[in-house]
Amino acid sequence: MLSGAGISAESGIKTFRDADGLWEGHDVMEVASPEGWHRNPALVLDFYNQRRRQLLEVLPNAAHHALQQLEAAYEVCIITQNVDDLHERAGSQNVLHLHGELLKSRSSKRHDLVYDCRVDIRLGDTCELGSQLRPHIVWFGEEVPLIPRAAMETAEADIVIIVGTSMQVYPAAGLVGYAPRGAAIYYIDPKPAESYELLLRANYNVLAEKASSGVARVVDKLMGR
Repeated sequence: MLSGAGISAESGIKTFRDADGLWEGHDVMEVASPEGWHRNPALVLDFYNQRRRQLLEVLPNAAHHALQQLEAAYEVCIITQNVDDLHERAGSQNVLHLHGELLKSRSSKRHDLVYDCRVDIRLGDTCELGSQLRPHIVWFGEEVPLIPRAAMETAEADIVIIVGTSMQVYPAAGLVGYAPRGAAIYYIDPKPAESYELLLRANYNVLAEKASSGVARVVDKLMGR
């Protein structure tokens, strides 16, 4: 299962691309790139501190809960581009966060030093090595370390559900190409993007609707309800 910003938008979380490439009034490269971090770490920390506070005030929606219900009958792996924890809060047990996790911080010196984080990160907050803490987010231009594992999971899938993503951001958008040729694919989005790769599939189903209703319909079908 591949999820993007559209599934969390219904919980009230704004997306990167809400308004002309700006996120909360900022060019994304100011707040989501290594260059932006080096130029103005205080701005970047403040930006993610605000996002973290917002996340702690919202709840999973019907789409998150419907996906969790699939675990009663299927082995489910959720591969998400989202940095929130709404899938986990809905009860999903196997979630891969391709782009990092907002409720974690990490060392700016060693990427394997990762810490739980539910409070603001300030300039001067350091890891055990004395290096400034930064958000545990994969920024534009950085390696996406979980892509190989996500590709392996997709390659073993019998059913692929794609929900709330433009299918335009790589490398995540390329994952569907790893799905077996016989896999059933469901693409749920109010404005589904055209994908040559998907159009060639024999068992490709598009639901042009919001995540909550579309996911519920697919889950009901798969659960025989």
